[in-house]
Amino acid sequence: MYAAIVFLPLLGFLIAGPFGWRIGARPSEIVTTSFLLVVALLSWIVFFQVALGTAPASVSVLGNWFTSGTLKVDWSLKIDSLTAVMLVVVTTVSSLVHLYSIGYMADDPSRPRFFAYLSLFTFAMLMLVTADNLVQLFFGWEGVGLASYLLIGFWYEKPSANAAAIKAFVVNRVGDFGFALGIFLVFVLTQSVSFDQIFAAAPGLAHKTIHIFGLDMDALTITCLLLFMGAMGKSAQFLLHTWLPDAMEGPTPVSALIHAATMVTAGVFMVARLSPLFEQSPAALTFVTIIGATTAFFAATIGLVQNDIKRVIAYSTCSQLGYMFVGLGVGGYSLGIFHLFTHAFFKALLFLGAGSVIIAMHHEQDMRNMGGLWRKIPFTFAMMTVGTLALTGFPFTAGYFSKDAIIEAAYASNRGGAYYGFLLTTVAAGLTSFYSWRLVFLTFFGTPRWAADGHGSGHDHAAQDDAAHDHEAHGHAALDHAAHGHEGHALDPHESPFPMLIPLGVLAAGALFAGLLFSHNFIGEGAGEFWKGALFLEPGNEALEAREAIPGFTKQLPTLLMVFGFFVAAIFYLLAPSIPVRLAQALKPLYEFLLNKWYFDELYDLIFVRPAFWLGRLFWKGGDGAIIDRLGPDGVAARVVDVTGRVVKLQSGYIYHYAFAMLVGLAAVITWYVASGIR
Repeated sequence: MYAAIVFLPLLGFLIAGPFGWRIGARPSEIVTTSFLLVVALLSWIVFFQVALGTAPASVSVLGNWFTSGTLKVDWSLKIDSLTAVMLVVVTTVSSLVHLYSIGYMADDPSRPRFFAYLSLFTFAMLMLVTADNLVQLFFGWEGVGLASYLLIGFWYEKPSANAAAIKAFVVNRVGDFGFALGIFLVFVLTQSVSFDQIFAAAPGLAHKTIHIFGLDMDALTITCLLLFMGAMGKSAQFLLHTWLPDAMEGPTPVSALIHAATMVTAGVFMVARLSPLFEQSPAALTFVTIIGATTAFFAATIGLVQNDIKRVIAYSTCSQLGYMFVGLGVGGYSLGIFHLFTHAFFKALLFLGAGSVIIAMHHEQDMRNMGGLWRKIPFTFAMMTVGTLALTGFPFTAGYFSKDAIIEAAYASNRGGAYYGFLLTTVAAGLTSFYSWRLVFLTFFGTPRWAADGHGSGHDHAAQDDAAHDHEAHGHAALDHAAHGHEGHALDPHESPFPMLIPLGVLAAGALFAGLLFSHNFIGEGAGEFWKGALFLEPGNEALEAREAIPGFTKQLPTLLMVFGFFVAAIFYLLAPSIPVRLAQALKPLYEFLLNKWYFDELYDLIFVRPAFWLGRLFWKGGDGAIIDRLGPDGVAARVVDVTGRVVKLQSGYIYHYAFAMLVGLAAVITWYVASGIR
């Protein structure tokens, strides 16, 4: 059963990829989606057997990958409670995205390729979460990166999609370079890449030093920081986050798959899986907490002013990932994974709901051109409202149980950076409520702001008029109006096809009840039995117990800020839409700063991109062209051609020319003999 869960998506890829053009689009959709639905069902069975049941954790060795000296790496499947949770998350969301894509991509001529990429992505993610060693984990890690590059750049006719795919690939390579160095260092310290052997050796490595750059540094701290560098790239944390919003150039189902439950959560899973290692390095955990809290706050501030509906949700993802790392950093590894679990439902719901809105609006993504849609697409409105309630932490929804628990643990913890984490995640809770309800109010309420020709009319909050539309036409047959049967007539938003609505309903159920049903097992009194040693939950780890003793007001503070954010958004965008105008004018530098995403793209362009292009041109034009080509093989060949071109002109064909040349030669020889004194 375990092998079927991992390899059925690969089989779907091998069928839909090479043979999709022969069997057709519909069979490709049916094969890949059916395989994923079967895999999701099997994953839930594993979850109930291993995590909630009495089935023991196990490692299934599929075969030896390679052996080099003392390094032995096997293909193996590690199945424990953490793996079971990730299997459920990955396969449930992926299967629903496959089903949703049948409706969303209905008119795309490259559907077999799209569904093949989705299945390849799922296979790589499953290899990652079932890995029993760091090398196999790295294989899945890089496979996810490759598949995300293919999915983000799926509409390769668009230059912006190509640029976004390359950006995601390159930025992730920065983090992956650190991750690879961390794996090398783990092997140097433990002589193994197998998790069981690494964890057994971890306590003995505490306070051990390693000589780097002329300094003696704590070995585990350096190792964990390098490993976390990979997590920063894959999970779009502060400083390595710039690829995430640009990834919205891919189709909306891709956004749900990558940004809800799979690729971006790989870093969270990796830190949780290596929790026995990180637990031995308090400095590394402090860094994890600080980066996570900074990301939660930073991304939330940017989400306040974004106009593209998908980008708002993307920055929300970035912010929520920061919460997860705060939970991990303060020692609440189960808290981080619990938020990963609940977040998968409501964030996938929001992304797929946004896709339904985009279809209804004939692929308009700017919220300034929407409004009044709740009457036109009531089911989508209801589902997105459920997702928003869960995201903002409305009482008894999924987000309420997981996000608030992280804030409480950060307050109660005495670890380094914990109070910083508490302050920023608490503020981010209020900001999250504001930008989430802003999205709902701009999209579904107010006067419709769409004109008869299907393009946006005026904006009812001029505070955002300075922002250019973030989106552009997809340039693809599936994305023009005619592709959906609208042939340029007056825009009449309508509900999405049935295959797109089923996933919304399933995810909404998870967004409402996942926290209520599973909080006892993930972070409550049943946590020890539930995790069964899959996470570091030793007696010295007080994160879960300490949060129960915090003051009542502190517990209620995130909920109060959630309510406050809701009322501020309602006032700004329903009751008095002129307020944002005046605020943007009064605080124009701050507004521009947030609208331009803290200018990180411009800063990186100045510091890294331009110097890299300058250096590349220098080596190309100066080194390769001016030096190597001019003086090297090309230069020698050119000189030979020049000389032979001149010499060949001496072959005139006239006898007197040859006779004259002979006389000149004879005179030269006689002169040489006379001048040299030879008799």
